[in-house]
Amino acid sequence: MNFQDQLNSKLKVAMREKNKVALESLRAIKSAILLLQTQSGAKEIPDDTEITKLLQKLVKQRKESASIFREQGRVDLAEPEEAQIEVISQFLPEQLTAEEVEKVIDGVIQSVVATTMKDMGKVMGMANKQLAGKADGKLIAEIVKKRLG
Repeated sequence: MNFQDQLNSKLKVAMREKNKVALESLRAIKSAILLLQTQSGAKEIPDDTEITKLLQKLVKQRKESASIFREQGRVDLAEPEEAQIEVISQFLPEQLTAEEVEKVIDGVIQSVVATTMKDMGKVMGMANKQLAGKADGKLIAEIVKKRLG
């Protein structure tokens, strides 16, 4: 079953169950995919890496919104955002733990022979390619800074 079919079946289930949060989340995903498809020069059907990047972007937007709402004391607005994160995250690949990310980054640092912060760009480039969709970019950057700093 491809991603579009999986999304549509979950959307139908959410409609039957009258699950408002799941409906909003799934419709947001569908809308973002349609926008991606209609961009100039875009392929008709986005591949898995494009969809993963798109889903990560949607999760990141909701995390930022939720943190802003919490800072302002608006828990009533933060909770729906966090609930949407849970629904969207179902479609993302399993995230690696910090220890697993550290192991990958250590391997990248050894292969690039990085020793100082000047080498951070090289390390980040390779690490982001190897960990695409499996780890948050912010976590990767923090670990690389800690290792090279």
